Amino acid sequence: MLNVTFVAIEAGYGFAAGSLALIADAGHNLSDVLGLLLAWGASLLATKPVTERRTYGFRKVTIMVSLASSVLLLIALGSIAWEAIGRFFDPKPVEGMTVILVAAIGVVINTITALLFISGQKHDLNIRGAFLHMAADAGVSFGVVVAGIIIMVTGGLLIDPLISLIIVAVILVGTWSLLRDSMRLAIDSVPEGIDMPEIKRYLTGFENVSQIHDLHVWPMSTTEVALSVHLVVVNESLNNDFLPKLQKQLYDRFGIEHSTIQIERQDGDPCMLNTDGCI
Repeated sequence: MLNVTFVAIEAGYGFAAGSLALIADAGHNLSDVLGLLLAWGASLLATKPVTERRTYGFRKVTIMVSLASSVLLLIALGSIAWEAIGRFFDPKPVEGMTVILVAAIGVVINTITALLFISGQKHDLNIRGAFLHMAADAGVSFGVVVAGIIIMVTGGLLIDPLISLIIVAVILVGTWSLLRDSMRLAIDSVPEGIDMPEIKRYLTGFENVSQIHDLHVWPMSTTEVALSVHLVVVNESLNNDFLPKLQKQLYDRFGIEHSTIQIERQDGDPCMLNTDGCI
C-alpha cells in the first residue's frame, strides 16, 4: 500500500514538474508493485491442494510469475529509455525542488519496503526479486534526488534524461539477472545452489549401491526442489528404513524437499530407462 500510494504521488508530481526522471522512477515503481501483487497471488495459489488434473498443484505458477515480472520490467525500461533519448533532442524545463522532495520520500518508502523482504530472499526467487527491486528503487530515488539538486544548481535540462538513462542501466542489470534465473527454473534446469556432482557422489557412496541412473533434479516452485533417481543395488539387504533416511538426508544436505527413489537389483531385468538413449 505504501508503494501504490507513492507511485500515484510520484507520477502526478513527475508530470506536474516535467521531470522524466520522476516519471521513470514512478514507472519502475509501478512495475515493481505489479510484480509484488503477482508474487503474492502466486504464493497463495501455490498453497492450494493438488488435484487429479494438477498433481503438483499450482507450485509452478510462482516460477511463471517471476518470469512475467522480469519481462514487464524490461518493457517498462524500454519505454523509459525511448522517452529519455527523445528528451535529448527536445529538452523540457524541470522543477528541481519538486523532484528533490518527491524522490526523497521515495528513498524512505522503498527502503522500508526492501527491509520487509531482507530475511526471506535466500530461499525464494520471488522474494529475492522483490528485495532487489525495492533496494534498487531506493538507490534510484536517491539518484533522482541528486539529479534534482544538479538541475537546481546548474539549470542543465539534459541532466533529467541523462539520469533517466542511468536509472534504466542500473535496473537493467538486476532485471537481467532475475530474467536469467527465472528462465532457468522455467525450463526445469537444476536450481542454483544444488551441487549435482556431490549428489552423485553421495548416492553412489552407499555400500550396496553399484550405480545410479535416470537422475533428475528440477524446481517444483521458486522454493521447492524435486529429485528422482534409480539406484541399482548388488543385493536385497537394504532394510525398510533405508528410503526414509535417504530422503531425509537429501533434504538436510541438499535442500531437496520431494525425492522419488526407485531401487533395482543388479542381477534383475534391466530397467527400460537404463540405456544410452535415456537422459
